[in-house]
Amino acid sequence: MRDLARQNAPAVEDLEHRVEELERISDSLTNAPDGEVIEALERAIHLLSEVNDGIEASLRSAGEESERLGAVLENVSFDAFDEVLGDLEDRERTAGDPGP
Repeated sequence: MRDLARQNAPAVEDLEHRVEELERISDSLTNAPDGEVIEALERAIHLLSEVNDGIEASLRSAGEESERLGAVLENVSFDAFDEVLGDLEDRERTAGDPGP
């Protein structure tokens, strides 16, 4: 999981830069002439497309990681743990009983 976080760190930084650029574009639109507004909106659309692509890639990666973890967990037996936990629960129940 830490490896996945490290792998995604550059993607997150890249996303932050794109969002900052979108904010700058938004701020520049208030007093811009029509021609500049159109150019700014085209750039914003391009940036949003890149952001969307990055999010979709991250979701695919997370889904793949989840599938790998699920496959590993399918092969793990928790029987011994369940048995010990059951014994502890039985002891707790019987510890409160006054007995015969």
